[in-house]
Amino acid sequence: MIQQGQLAPVSVVIPCFNCGLTIKRAVVSVALQSQLPAEVILVDDASDQDTLRVLRELADAYPGWVSVLRLEENRGAASARNAGWALATQPHLAFLDADDAWHPKKIEIQYAYMRDHPDTVLSGHRHRVLAGRDARPDWSLGKWSLKSVKKWSFLLANQFITPSAMLRSDIPHRFSEGRRYMEDRLLWLEIVCDGGQVAMLEVDLAAIYKMPYGAAGLSANLWQMTRADVDNYRLLHATGRLSLLSTYALMIFSLLKSLRRLGLLLTWRIRGNPIEAHDSRP
Repeated sequence: MIQQGQLAPVSVVIPCFNCGLTIKRAVVSVALQSQLPAEVILVDDASDQDTLRVLRELADAYPGWVSVLRLEENRGAASARNAGWALATQPHLAFLDADDAWHPKKIEIQYAYMRDHPDTVLSGHRHRVLAGRDARPDWSLGKWSLKSVKKWSFLLANQFITPSAMLRSDIPHRFSEGRRYMEDRLLWLEIVCDGGQVAMLEVDLAAIYKMPYGAAGLSANLWQMTRADVDNYRLLHATGRLSLLSTYALMIFSLLKSLRRLGLLLTWRIRGNPIEAHDSRP
């Protein structure tokens, strides 16, 4: 049962697809926040009945705080997030994936920044990769810093993952409907290329339980991710956000990054290294 105190005016959207084994961990990490968000929207992307049962149990466990939106056909995470976004009632929106979790101070710290900097339309933060399904995202934060994210730094590298993003819900941008790879990066790029102010909180406030590429899930298909990244640049050029020269240069750069990642992935597999806990700093 959620105690109604001073709730942060934040809607949390979690897309769910056959995530019965991990979604409880994600929701509990939201329920353990030092400052609770106002609502949690679980978007069931046409999952199996076992997952739907777990989602409804969570809604029953947190009545009036957790809600479930059922999509009749599988549309992918981008469309599921948009559907949750459309239902959101709060001025700020935060995204969490069903197999990830948040540090207990995530909402408190990130919402305070967004509240105190109303010109910032999007913010993100660092994360850690944790080993073990039951590893808790709870560590000492210490001092942390802040940096403004400029257009070209975002064009060259994805600055933060989706479970770290908080944005103003009234912006005109949305995730690209039906897109299943690099859809989050496309949204961030559209925001920053359109002049939106973006900030990076240099503090680990989220945990993921798989490597960002080469592991389970959509990130396992490195080639598809590379194609989507290249296509993102094409779309930015087609909408007048990038010059032709910049577009070709960024496409080549993306392909080179992919080759480097492939080399790292092959090295991990040859060595048989397990996923170890680490932060997201380069």
